[in-house]
Amino acid sequence: MVFRTAYRITGNAADAEDAMQTIFLRLLRQTSAAVSPAQEESYLRRAAVNASLDVIRQRQASRTVPLTEAAGQTETAGAGADLKECLRRALKKLSDRSAEIFALRYFEDFSNPRIAAALGISQVLVAVSLHRTRRQLQKEIRACMGGSK
Repeated sequence: MVFRTAYRITGNAADAEDAMQTIFLRLLRQTSAAVSPAQEESYLRRAAVNASLDVIRQRQASRTVPLTEAAGQTETAGAGADLKECLRRALKKLSDRSAEIFALRYFEDFSNPRIAAALGISQVLVAVSLHRTRRQLQKEIRACMGGSK
């Protein structure tokens, strides 16, 4: 589940593995049980989202690209690959909280009430954040794709 979540966000198996490894190393280093057993799945999904976003941001900061891209062997070709890359770039520009809410809703298929419970915020705040995030992402993706759509 952690790998799947990270892979959906990073779009790259190696980056997803890095995010997953980071999460489990953090858990091993914790001296006390910070998460109750009832909230383990929610915690791991949130951690995967955050670690994946960190990996994406770190890759952008160091200006590295995955080996498959450097070799010219992307997973998909054409507009689909461009759209995915534009979405990843747009996600990097979001605040941590907005990106987390968006990823839980659209990558992990959490309902708004479940996101609200997992993050300890109101359902109204989740809905407003999703609305604003979608509008921001639409603008970013249009700009990235050269104004098409």
